[in-house]
Amino acid sequence: MKVFKNPSVAECNAILKRPYNNVDAIESTVIQIFDDVKRQGDNALKKYTAIFDGVDLNEFWVSPEDIEIASENVSPDLKDAMTLAKSNITKFHKSQSSEIKKIETSPGVICWSEQRGIERVGLYIPGGTAPLFSTVLMLAIPAKLAGCKEIILFTPPKADGSITNEILYAAKLCGVTKIVKLGGIQAIAAMTFGTASISKVNKIFGPGNQFVTVAKQLATKYNVAIDMPAGPSELLVYADKSANPIYVASDLLSQAEHGPDSQVVLVSPDCDLISEVKDQLQIQIKKLSRQKIAEKALSNSKLLWVESQEEAIQIINEYAPEHLIVCATNEIEVCEKITNAGSVFVGNFSPESAGDYASGTNHTLPTNGFSKSYSGVNLSAFQKSISFQKLSKEGLLNIGKSIELMAEAEGLMGHKNAVSLRLKDI
Repeated sequence: MKVFKNPSVAECNAILKRPYNNVDAIESTVIQIFDDVKRQGDNALKKYTAIFDGVDLNEFWVSPEDIEIASENVSPDLKDAMTLAKSNITKFHKSQSSEIKKIETSPGVICWSEQRGIERVGLYIPGGTAPLFSTVLMLAIPAKLAGCKEIILFTPPKADGSITNEILYAAKLCGVTKIVKLGGIQAIAAMTFGTASISKVNKIFGPGNQFVTVAKQLATKYNVAIDMPAGPSELLVYADKSANPIYVASDLLSQAEHGPDSQVVLVSPDCDLISEVKDQLQIQIKKLSRQKIAEKALSNSKLLWVESQEEAIQIINEYAPEHLIVCATNEIEVCEKITNAGSVFVGNFSPESAGDYASGTNHTLPTNGFSKSYSGVNLSAFQKSISFQKLSKEGLLNIGKSIELMAEAEGLMGHKNAVSLRLKDI
Protein backbone atom coordinates (compact mmCIF):
# COMPACT_ATOMS: atom_id res chain seq x y z
CA MET A 1 0.00 0.00 0.00
CA LYS A 2 1.33 3.40 -0.96
CA VAL A 3 1.58 6.19 1.63
CA PHE A 4 0.40 9.68 0.68
CA LYS A 5 1.50 12.55 2.92
CA ASN A 6 -0.92 15.36 3.62
CA PRO A 7 -2.96 15.27 0.39
CA SER A 8 -5.64 17.91 -0.12
CA VAL A 9 -9.29 16.89 -0.32
CA ALA A 10 -9.18 17.59 -4.06
CA GLU A 11 -6.09 15.39 -4.51
CA CYS A 12 -7.79 12.61 -2.56
CA ASN A 13 -10.54 12.40 -5.17
CA ALA A 14 -7.93 11.15 -7.63
CA ILE A 15 -5.92 9.14 -5.11
CA LEU A 16 -8.99 7.29 -3.82
CA LYS A 17 -10.62 6.61 -7.16
CA ARG A 18 -12.34 3.23 -6.93
CA PRO A 19 -10.66 0.43 -8.91
CA TYR A 20 -13.63 -0.33 -11.13
CA ASN A 21 -13.78 -1.36 -14.75
CA ASN A 22 -15.24 0.89 -17.42
CA VAL A 23 -18.99 0.97 -16.80
CA ASP A 24 -19.75 1.46 -20.50
CA ALA A 25 -18.09 -1.86 -21.34
CA ILE A 26 -19.99 -3.60 -18.54
CA GLU A 27 -23.28 -2.00 -19.54
CA SER A 28 -23.12 -3.34 -23.09
CA THR A 29 -22.81 -6.88 -21.74
CA VAL A 30 -25.66 -6.33 -19.29
CA ILE A 31 -27.95 -4.90 -21.99
CA GLN A 32 -27.29 -7.89 -24.27
CA ILE A 33 -28.10 -10.43 -21.56
CA PHE A 34 -31.19 -8.50 -20.46
CA ASP A 35 -32.42 -8.46 -24.05
CA ASP A 36 -31.85 -12.21 -24.42
CA VAL A 37 -33.68 -13.03 -21.18
CA LYS A 38 -36.57 -10.73 -22.11
CA ARG A 39 -37.00 -12.50 -25.46
CA GLN A 40 -35.99 -16.08 -24.70
CA GLY A 41 -36.87 -16.44 -21.01
CA ASP A 42 -35.79 -19.71 -19.41
CA ASN A 43 -33.72 -20.78 -22.42
CA ALA A 44 -31.55 -17.67 -22.06
CA LEU A 45 -31.17 -18.28 -18.33
CA LYS A 46 -29.94 -21.81 -18.98
CA LYS A 47 -27.54 -20.60 -21.68
CA TYR A 48 -25.90 -17.95 -19.52
CA THR A 49 -25.74 -20.23 -16.47
CA ALA A 50 -23.83 -22.73 -18.61
CA ILE A 51 -21.51 -19.98 -19.87
CA PHE A 52 -20.78 -18.20 -16.59
CA ASP A 53 -21.28 -20.91 -13.95
CA GLY A 54 -20.27 -23.95 -16.02
CA VAL A 55 -23.37 -25.97 -15.24
CA ASP A 56 -26.33 -27.17 -17.32
CA LEU A 57 -29.52 -26.76 -15.32
CA ASN A 58 -32.71 -28.72 -15.94
CA GLU A 59 -34.43 -27.13 -12.95
CA PHE A 60 -33.92 -23.65 -11.49
CA TRP A 61 -35.72 -24.21 -8.19
CA VAL A 62 -34.19 -25.82 -5.11
CA SER A 63 -36.38 -28.63 -3.81
CA PRO A 64 -37.54 -28.91 -0.18
CA GLU A 65 -35.60 -32.18 0.02
CA ASP A 66 -32.37 -30.44 -1.00
CA ILE A 67 -32.93 -27.82 1.70
CA GLU A 68 -33.37 -30.50 4.35
CA ILE A 69 -30.30 -32.46 3.23
CA ALA A 70 -28.18 -29.32 3.19
CA SER A 71 -29.37 -28.35 6.66
CA GLU A 72 -28.26 -31.70 8.04
CA ASN A 73 -24.75 -31.05 6.71
CA VAL A 74 -24.26 -27.79 8.63
CA SER A 75 -22.39 -28.21 11.91
CA PRO A 76 -24.26 -27.66 15.19
CA ASP A 77 -21.77 -24.96 16.20
CA LEU A 78 -22.36 -22.99 13.01
CA LYS A 79 -26.12 -23.39 13.43
CA ASP A 80 -25.80 -21.92 16.91
CA ALA A 81 -23.74 -19.03 15.55
CA MET A 82 -26.38 -18.31 12.91
CA THR A 83 -29.11 -18.47 15.54
CA LEU A 84 -27.30 -15.86 17.65
CA ALA A 85 -26.82 -13.66 14.59
CA LYS A 86 -30.48 -14.04 13.65
CA SER A 87 -31.55 -13.01 17.16
CA ASN A 88 -29.44 -9.84 17.11
CA ILE A 89 -30.38 -8.91 13.54
CA THR A 90 -34.05 -9.40 14.41
CA LYS A 91 -33.81 -7.22 17.52
CA PHE A 92 -32.10 -4.39 15.65
CA HIS A 93 -34.48 -4.36 12.69
CA LYS A 94 -37.58 -4.89 14.79
CA SER A 95 -36.67 -1.73 16.71
CA GLN A 96 -37.06 0.21 13.45
CA SER A 97 -40.79 -0.50 13.20
CA SER A 98 -43.03 2.47 13.88
CA GLU A 99 -46.46 2.65 15.46
CA ILE A 100 -49.35 4.24 13.62
CA LYS A 101 -49.64 7.81 14.86
CA LYS A 102 -52.69 9.81 13.91
CA ILE A 103 -52.22 13.58 13.76
CA GLU A 104 -55.00 16.19 13.80
CA THR A 105 -53.46 18.81 11.49
CA SER A 106 -56.53 21.04 11.84
CA PRO A 107 -59.74 20.48 13.85
CA GLY A 108 -61.57 17.67 12.10
CA VAL A 109 -58.65 16.78 9.77
CA ILE A 110 -56.96 13.52 10.77
CA CYS A 111 -53.85 12.28 8.91
CA TRP A 112 -51.70 9.22 9.41
CA SER A 113 -49.41 6.83 7.57
CA GLU A 114 -49.19 3.05 7.58
CA GLN A 115 -46.44 0.76 6.34
CA ARG A 116 -47.14 -2.14 4.01
CA GLY A 117 -44.61 -4.78 3.03
CA ILE A 118 -43.58 -4.82 -0.62
CA GLU A 119 -45.48 -7.79 -2.03
CA ARG A 120 -42.79 -9.61 -4.02
CA VAL A 121 -39.07 -9.15 -3.35
CA GLY A 122 -36.00 -10.81 -4.86
CA LEU A 123 -32.95 -11.37 -2.66
CA TYR A 124 -29.62 -11.73 -4.46
CA ILE A 125 -27.04 -13.74 -2.52
CA PRO A 126 -23.53 -13.71 -4.03
CA GLY A 127 -21.76 -17.03 -4.58
CA GLY A 128 -18.41 -17.23 -6.29
CA THR A 129 -15.28 -17.59 -4.19
CA ALA A 130 -17.07 -16.69 -0.92
CA PRO A 131 -20.75 -17.70 -0.75
CA LEU A 132 -22.25 -15.09 1.56
CA PHE A 133 -24.78 -17.03 3.62
CA SER A 134 -24.71 -14.16 6.12
CA THR A 135 -26.40 -12.00 3.49
CA VAL A 136 -29.38 -14.35 3.62
CA LEU A 137 -29.90 -13.34 7.25
CA MET A 138 -29.37 -9.65 6.49
CA LEU A 139 -32.03 -9.60 3.78
CA ALA A 140 -34.54 -12.30 4.69
CA ILE A 141 -35.00 -11.22 8.32
CA PRO A 142 -36.14 -7.62 7.60
CA ALA A 143 -38.16 -8.87 4.61
CA LYS A 144 -40.09 -11.17 6.91
CA LEU A 145 -40.49 -8.50 9.60
CA ALA A 146 -41.75 -6.04 6.98
CA GLY A 147 -44.51 -8.41 5.93
CA CYS A 148 -43.41 -9.10 2.34
CA LYS A 149 -45.81 -11.71 0.98
CA GLU A 150 -43.41 -13.43 -1.40
CA ILE A 151 -39.66 -13.68 -0.85
CA ILE A 152 -37.58 -15.30 -3.61
CA LEU A 153 -33.91 -15.96 -3.04
CA PHE A 154 -31.50 -16.08 -6.00
CA THR A 155 -27.97 -17.45 -5.72
CA PRO A 156 -25.54 -18.93 -8.27
CA PRO A 157 -25.09 -22.71 -8.39
CA LYS A 158 -21.80 -24.49 -7.89
CA ALA A 159 -20.21 -26.50 -10.71
CA ASP A 160 -22.26 -29.57 -9.74
CA GLY A 161 -25.52 -27.60 -9.84
CA SER A 162 -25.97 -27.51 -6.06
CA ILE A 163 -26.20 -24.58 -3.65
CA THR A 164 -23.88 -24.12 -0.69
CA ASN A 165 -25.27 -25.90 2.38
CA GLU A 166 -24.92 -22.84 4.60
CA ILE A 167 -26.96 -20.66 2.24
CA LEU A 168 -29.80 -23.18 2.18
CA TYR A 169 -29.76 -23.59 5.96
CA ALA A 170 -29.75 -19.81 6.51
CA ALA A 171 -32.78 -19.57 4.19
CA LYS A 172 -34.55 -22.30 6.14
CA LEU A 173 -33.71 -20.59 9.43
CA CYS A 174 -35.35 -17.40 8.13
CA GLY A 175 -38.40 -19.17 6.72
CA VAL A 176 -37.51 -18.65 3.04
CA THR A 177 -38.50 -21.64 0.89
CA LYS A 178 -38.40 -20.21 -2.65
CA ILE A 179 -34.80 -20.50 -3.80
CA VAL A 180 -33.60 -20.15 -7.40
CA LYS A 181 -30.27 -21.43 -8.74
CA LEU A 182 -29.33 -18.33 -10.68
CA GLY A 183 -26.57 -15.78 -10.30
CA GLY A 184 -25.01 -12.82 -12.02
CA ILE A 185 -26.65 -10.66 -14.66
CA GLN A 186 -29.06 -13.41 -15.67
CA ALA A 187 -30.48 -13.60 -12.14
CA ILE A 188 -31.16 -9.86 -12.09
CA ALA A 189 -32.73 -10.12 -15.56
CA ALA A 190 -35.00 -12.96 -14.37
CA MET A 191 -36.17 -10.84 -11.45
CA THR A 192 -36.72 -7.89 -13.78
CA PHE A 193 -38.76 -9.54 -16.54
CA GLY A 194 -39.93 -12.85 -15.12
CA THR A 195 -40.00 -16.01 -17.22
CA ALA A 196 -42.30 -19.01 -17.66
CA SER A 197 -40.91 -20.51 -14.45
CA ILE A 198 -39.84 -17.46 -12.42
CA SER A 199 -42.00 -14.57 -11.26
CA LYS A 200 -41.02 -10.94 -11.78
CA VAL A 201 -40.36 -9.12 -8.50
CA ASN A 202 -41.22 -5.61 -7.34
CA LYS A 203 -37.85 -4.85 -5.77
CA ILE A 204 -34.36 -6.36 -5.91
CA PHE A 205 -32.06 -6.54 -2.89
CA GLY A 206 -28.51 -7.66 -2.37
CA PRO A 207 -24.86 -6.92 -3.13
CA GLY A 208 -22.82 -8.24 -6.04
CA ASN A 209 -19.92 -7.61 -8.34
CA GLN A 210 -19.75 -4.76 -10.83
CA PHE A 211 -21.86 -6.66 -13.37
CA VAL A 212 -24.61 -7.29 -10.82
CA THR A 213 -24.52 -3.64 -9.72
CA VAL A 214 -24.92 -2.35 -13.28
CA ALA A 215 -27.65 -4.94 -13.92
CA LYS A 216 -29.59 -3.74 -10.88
CA GLN A 217 -29.35 -0.16 -12.07
CA LEU A 218 -30.61 -1.21 -15.52
CA ALA A 219 -33.54 -3.03 -13.86
CA THR A 220 -34.87 0.31 -12.64
CA LYS A 221 -35.57 1.26 -16.27
CA TYR A 222 -38.13 -1.54 -16.34
CA ASN A 223 -40.13 -0.41 -13.29
CA VAL A 224 -38.32 -2.65 -10.83
CA ALA A 225 -36.99 -0.94 -7.72
CA ILE A 226 -33.63 -1.74 -6.13
CA ASP A 227 -32.28 -1.30 -2.62
CA MET A 228 -29.18 0.65 -3.72
CA PRO A 229 -26.12 0.34 -5.95
CA ALA A 230 -24.03 -2.11 -3.91
CA GLY A 231 -20.83 -3.25 -5.59
CA PRO A 232 -17.36 -4.35 -4.46
CA SER A 233 -16.71 -3.92 -0.75
CA GLU A 234 -14.71 -1.04 0.74
CA LEU A 235 -13.46 0.10 4.13
CA LEU A 236 -11.94 3.31 5.45
CA VAL A 237 -10.28 3.36 8.86
CA TYR A 238 -9.66 6.62 10.71
CA ALA A 239 -7.15 5.98 13.50
CA ASP A 240 -4.97 8.11 15.74
CA LYS A 241 -2.26 7.17 18.25
CA SER A 242 -4.88 5.52 20.50
CA ALA A 243 -5.51 2.81 17.91
CA ASN A 244 -3.95 -0.63 17.99
CA PRO A 245 -1.99 -1.09 14.72
CA ILE A 246 -2.45 -4.87 14.87
CA TYR A 247 -6.22 -4.44 14.97
CA VAL A 248 -6.19 -1.79 12.23
CA ALA A 249 -4.21 -4.04 9.89
CA SER A 250 -6.55 -6.95 10.57
CA ASP A 251 -9.57 -4.78 9.73
CA LEU A 252 -8.03 -3.63 6.45
CA LEU A 253 -7.26 -7.21 5.48
CA SER A 254 -10.73 -8.41 6.45
CA GLN A 255 -12.17 -6.29 3.67
CA ALA A 256 -9.28 -6.74 1.23
CA GLU A 257 -9.97 -10.47 1.14
CA HIS A 258 -13.49 -9.89 -0.22
CA GLY A 259 -12.23 -9.50 -3.75
CA PRO A 260 -9.47 -8.08 -5.95
CA ASP A 261 -11.62 -5.03 -6.70
CA SER A 262 -12.19 -4.22 -3.03
CA GLN A 263 -10.58 -1.06 -1.67
CA VAL A 264 -9.31 -0.36 1.85
CA VAL A 265 -7.99 2.96 3.12
CA LEU A 266 -6.28 4.14 6.29
CA VAL A 267 -6.42 7.83 7.20
CA SER A 268 -4.33 8.89 10.18
CA PRO A 269 -2.58 11.94 11.68
CA ASP A 270 0.06 9.62 13.17
CA CYS A 271 3.02 8.68 10.94
CA ASP A 272 4.25 6.05 13.38
CA LEU A 273 0.87 4.32 13.36
CA ILE A 274 0.84 4.23 9.56
CA SER A 275 4.29 2.66 9.52
CA GLU A 276 3.32 0.06 12.11
CA VAL A 277 0.12 -0.81 10.24
CA LYS A 278 2.07 -1.19 7.01
CA ASP A 279 4.42 -3.66 8.72
CA GLN A 280 1.51 -5.56 10.24
CA LEU A 281 -0.17 -5.93 6.86
CA GLN A 282 2.87 -7.77 5.54
CA ILE A 283 2.93 -10.06 8.58
CA GLN A 284 -0.78 -10.86 8.73
CA ILE A 285 -1.49 -11.25 5.02
CA LYS A 286 0.73 -14.34 4.88
CA LYS A 287 -1.67 -16.14 7.20
CA LEU A 288 -4.75 -15.61 5.02
CA SER A 289 -6.24 -18.39 2.93
CA ARG A 290 -7.21 -15.73 0.37
CA GLN A 291 -3.77 -14.09 0.35
CA LYS A 292 -3.56 -13.49 -3.40
CA ILE A 293 -7.00 -11.84 -3.48
CA ALA A 294 -6.06 -9.61 -0.54
CA GLU A 295 -2.74 -8.70 -2.17
CA LYS A 296 -4.53 -7.60 -5.33
CA ALA A 297 -6.97 -5.50 -3.29
CA LEU A 298 -4.12 -3.89 -1.36
CA SER A 299 -2.58 -2.78 -4.64
CA ASN A 300 -5.71 -0.61 -5.07
CA SER A 301 -5.59 0.65 -1.52
CA LYS A 302 -4.03 3.66 0.19
CA LEU A 303 -2.48 4.91 3.43
CA LEU A 304 -3.09 8.62 3.97
CA TRP A 305 -1.20 10.76 6.46
CA VAL A 306 -3.07 13.96 7.33
CA GLU A 307 -2.13 16.87 9.58
CA SER A 308 -5.42 17.25 11.41
CA GLN A 309 -8.61 15.55 12.41
CA GLU A 310 -10.66 18.11 10.48
CA GLU A 311 -8.82 17.24 7.26
CA ALA A 312 -9.48 13.57 7.91
CA ILE A 313 -13.21 14.19 8.39
CA GLN A 314 -13.37 16.16 5.14
CA ILE A 315 -11.70 13.28 3.30
CA ILE A 316 -14.03 10.72 4.89
CA ASN A 317 -17.19 12.62 3.99
CA GLU A 318 -16.01 13.19 0.43
CA TYR A 319 -15.01 9.55 -0.04
CA ALA A 320 -18.28 8.37 1.60
CA PRO A 321 -17.13 4.86 2.53
CA GLU A 322 -19.33 1.80 2.71
CA HIS A 323 -17.71 0.87 6.05
CA LEU A 324 -15.99 3.32 8.39
CA ILE A 325 -14.00 2.39 11.48
CA VAL A 326 -13.20 5.19 13.94
CA CYS A 327 -10.45 4.51 16.48
CA ALA A 328 -9.67 7.87 18.04
CA THR A 329 -9.25 9.45 21.43
CA ASN A 330 -12.24 11.70 20.79
CA GLU A 331 -14.28 9.14 18.86
CA ILE A 332 -17.67 10.68 19.71
CA GLU A 333 -16.65 14.07 18.35
CA VAL A 334 -15.45 12.45 15.13
CA CYS A 335 -18.62 10.40 14.72
CA GLU A 336 -20.84 13.45 15.20
CA LYS A 337 -19.17 15.08 12.18
CA ILE A 338 -19.56 12.08 9.87
CA THR A 339 -22.27 12.78 7.28
CA ASN A 340 -21.48 10.16 4.63
CA ALA A 341 -20.92 6.51 5.52
CA GLY A 342 -22.84 3.28 5.17
CA SER A 343 -22.06 1.84 8.61
CA VAL A 344 -19.72 3.12 11.33
CA PHE A 345 -17.74 1.01 13.82
CA VAL A 346 -16.53 2.87 16.89
CA GLY A 347 -13.50 1.98 19.01
CA ASN A 348 -10.71 -0.58 19.09
CA PHE A 349 -13.05 -3.45 19.88
CA SER A 350 -15.60 -2.87 17.11
CA PRO A 351 -14.25 -4.77 14.10
CA GLU A 352 -16.12 -4.42 10.83
CA SER A 353 -16.60 -8.19 10.94
CA ALA A 354 -19.09 -7.69 13.79
CA GLY A 355 -21.44 -5.83 11.48
CA ASP A 356 -20.89 -8.37 8.71
CA TYR A 357 -22.19 -11.17 10.88
CA ALA A 358 -23.69 -10.84 14.29
CA SER A 359 -23.90 -7.43 15.99
CA GLY A 360 -27.36 -6.85 14.50
CA THR A 361 -26.84 -4.02 12.00
CA ASN A 362 -27.25 -4.74 8.30
CA HIS A 363 -24.22 -5.37 6.11
CA THR A 364 -25.92 -4.61 2.78
CA LEU A 365 -24.61 -1.09 2.29
CA PRO A 366 -24.05 1.53 -0.44
CA THR A 367 -20.61 1.52 -2.06
CA ASN A 368 -18.75 3.69 -4.57
CA GLY A 369 -19.65 6.90 -2.73
CA PHE A 370 -23.40 6.23 -2.84
CA SER A 371 -23.63 6.64 0.93
CA LYS A 372 -23.91 10.35 0.13
CA SER A 373 -27.48 9.69 -0.96
CA TYR A 374 -28.41 6.10 -0.01
CA SER A 375 -28.91 4.32 3.28
CA GLY A 376 -28.00 0.73 3.97
CA VAL A 377 -30.74 -1.88 3.96
CA ASN A 378 -33.17 -1.48 6.85
CA LEU A 379 -36.73 -2.43 7.68
CA SER A 380 -38.26 0.46 5.76
CA ALA A 381 -36.44 -0.65 2.59
CA PHE A 382 -38.88 -3.55 2.42
CA GLN A 383 -41.93 -1.39 3.04
CA LYS A 384 -44.02 1.28 1.41
CA SER A 385 -45.55 4.09 3.40
CA ILE A 386 -49.18 4.83 2.54
CA SER A 387 -50.69 8.07 3.79
CA PHE A 388 -54.29 8.34 4.95
CA GLN A 389 -56.59 11.22 5.83
CA LYS A 390 -60.13 11.51 7.11
CA LEU A 391 -62.02 14.82 7.19
CA SER A 392 -65.20 15.48 9.11
CA LYS A 393 -67.64 18.19 8.07
CA GLU A 394 -65.90 20.49 10.53
CA GLY A 395 -62.54 19.57 9.03
CA LEU A 396 -63.61 20.42 5.48
CA LEU A 397 -65.10 23.70 6.68
CA ASN A 398 -61.79 24.58 8.33
CA ILE A 399 -59.57 24.04 5.28
CA GLY A 400 -62.08 24.11 2.41
CA LYS A 401 -61.72 27.81 1.57
CA SER A 402 -57.94 27.49 1.39
CA ILE A 403 -58.25 24.52 -0.96
CA GLU A 404 -60.63 26.44 -3.22
CA LEU A 405 -58.32 29.46 -3.41
CA MET A 406 -55.23 27.38 -4.16
CA ALA A 407 -56.99 25.23 -6.78
CA GLU A 408 -58.40 28.29 -8.52
CA ALA A 409 -54.97 29.96 -8.54
CA GLU A 410 -53.55 26.91 -10.31
CA GLY A 411 -56.43 26.90 -12.81
CA LEU A 412 -57.72 23.52 -11.66
CA MET A 413 -61.41 24.22 -11.36
CA GLY A 414 -62.34 20.56 -11.06
CA HIS A 415 -60.30 20.41 -7.87
CA LYS A 416 -62.10 23.49 -6.57
CA ASN A 417 -65.50 22.12 -7.53
CA ALA A 418 -64.92 18.86 -5.62
CA VAL A 419 -64.66 20.97 -2.46
CA SER A 420 -67.27 23.62 -3.31
CA LEU A 421 -70.03 21.02 -3.81
CA ARG A 422 -69.39 19.55 -0.39
CA LEU A 423 -69.16 22.95 1.33
CA LYS A 424 -72.49 23.86 -0.20
CA ASP A 425 -74.15 20.74 1.25
CA ILE A 426 -72.57 21.35 4.64
